[in-house]
Amino acid sequence: MISANPPPLLSFSGLALLFLTGTVTGAAVATSQCRCLFGDTCWPSPSAFSKLAKQVSQPLLRPVPPASPCYPISDPSGDCDAVHRLWTDASWRANQSGAMQGANFETFVFKNDTTSACFMNTSLDIPCTQGSVPVVGVDARTDADVQAAVKFAASHNLRLVVKSTGHDLSGRSTARGSFIIWTHNMKNITFHDTFTPAGAPRSETHDHAITLGAGVQWQEAYKAVNAKNRVLVGGLSAGGTVGAASGWILGGGHSILSPSFGLGVDNVLEFTMISSNGTRFITNAHRNSDLFFALRGGGGGTYGVVTSVTYQTHPNLPLIASVLSVSTNSSTPTPSLQKLFADLIRISPNLSDAGWAGFASIAPDPSTGALGLSALHILLNGTTDQADESIGPLFTSARSLAASAPSGLSVQTAMTTRVDSFFTWYTNFFPQTGDSGTSGALGSWLLPRDVVEQDPDRVAETLIPLTGLTAMVGGGAVSRVDPGAMGVNPAWRKALLHTIFATGWAEGTPTSAINGLVDEVKQNMTTLRALAPNSGAYFNEASLFEPNPLQTFFGSNKDNLKAIKQKFDPIGLFVVREGIGSDDWDTNLVCRVA
Repeated sequence: MISANPPPLLSFSGLALLFLTGTVTGAAVATSQCRCLFGDTCWPSPSAFSKLAKQVSQPLLRPVPPASPCYPISDPSGDCDAVHRLWTDASWRANQSGAMQGANFETFVFKNDTTSACFMNTSLDIPCTQGSVPVVGVDARTDADVQAAVKFAASHNLRLVVKSTGHDLSGRSTARGSFIIWTHNMKNITFHDTFTPAGAPRSETHDHAITLGAGVQWQEAYKAVNAKNRVLVGGLSAGGTVGAASGWILGGGHSILSPSFGLGVDNVLEFTMISSNGTRFITNAHRNSDLFFALRGGGGGTYGVVTSVTYQTHPNLPLIASVLSVSTNSSTPTPSLQKLFADLIRISPNLSDAGWAGFASIAPDPSTGALGLSALHILLNGTTDQADESIGPLFTSARSLAASAPSGLSVQTAMTTRVDSFFTWYTNFFPQTGDSGTSGALGSWLLPRDVVEQDPDRVAETLIPLTGLTAMVGGGAVSRVDPGAMGVNPAWRKALLHTIFATGWAEGTPTSAINGLVDEVKQNMTTLRALAPNSGAYFNEASLFEPNPLQTFFGSNKDNLKAIKQKFDPIGLFVVREGIGSDDWDTNLVCRVA
């Protein structure tokens, strides 16, 4: 349930006073086996924070929930109209240290099912409290800032979180009562005509590389490489606000360009990372190669704070864009829609062999609730004839089904067109704005090519009721990398499809109702997992309710990754939900259990 009087950590209006005075809120006192949280007697004194403030380049952060300007309701402390206007704006959220892209991760649910939160919907008449938003931290602009922050957190045994943009579908970059290192403003971008990794022979050079600071977002990275007539394997999100050198890459990093050039981690030349004792590591294939293995897909927020990533870029090639959009007159899957989706799944291996990559989604129309199918694919450096031969049969199937009476299927768009570059496609075909600030839970699974080939009808029958996204971002270059070459889930090397679905709820939904929706996700995951029980899931976009998360996300790499973590983070300062080392901690990642 939603509590009108949640436990006192932490009322927004009292945050500043409590921070300054160090008043204890009644929370359990941390021990050497537990992290120190705000309100515990072990919490650093004002003088300790004053000393830290002198060591960093920016004033210390005091993160607040993004809806806090609307409170107190009788006399709002800020521009509440702006909060309502911008609530779903991903850039607005990314620019706030206290905001997550998923609003439910800003809340905290206690064991008695009461909730601490700060809701935009003030009509719920629930006080604005801190929820899971960190209470203090460092706005890092340099490696030295990160070093000072890490040393401070380690010396005071604080619950530490690291955040760039808050594009975190598992809420791993925020925590109740925590200390935050916010890397969002580390925006350095350096293009290298030639790049030699540290420690490599002078003869080893990589042409046209780019180094991105931890706060650079994909919209910024894409503009930078496009100016050099290059492309970069990167993520896609409305507005391009996902971080290009933070959680995306550390979890593996899939892309619509992956079948052509590999996963994000396949394109990394070098990382810079700050460890839990403040040491600055440069890591690549020649220096600290074990850490290089771990950072390439072994999970974000786990080994240290990555402050920069150097990538290989690629030639800026023209492409063929394909768009298919169909609608139905039913809120449940019709036979025609099922047949069309099955046809798409059936030809996916052939599309992959022909060089296509892309996404298909089945979703209800926001205004009518009727289901439709939308598919967006690209064929890099392909010809119109190649495109027509490979994807044309899907269009033919859609038109044929629409012409069959009474199918209830309508084709809005079925077309291919030539585009001069990836950046042009990205800016013109991919949404540049989109919803954020919603609440929900998701599930996903990587489907190997052989599963899709052997029983495409079963795959389609399993996926279509989930009304989710099917991403053809595996195969091709992704499959040509040794599964043991790096820390990313080896299941990626056999995967053709990344399938993902979600559920959502409104602000103020009772905990019991949310638990019911989560149970549905768990049930759907059981069905989805059964398609390929020996596969796994993508760490960055997956269920938080996996029965064996370390196996699911890291497969055979999990033990090696644990050993590397213990080497570079022996005190376990960096821990995230379902990440490497998380099994040593309780559910809230505050107290050790092993």
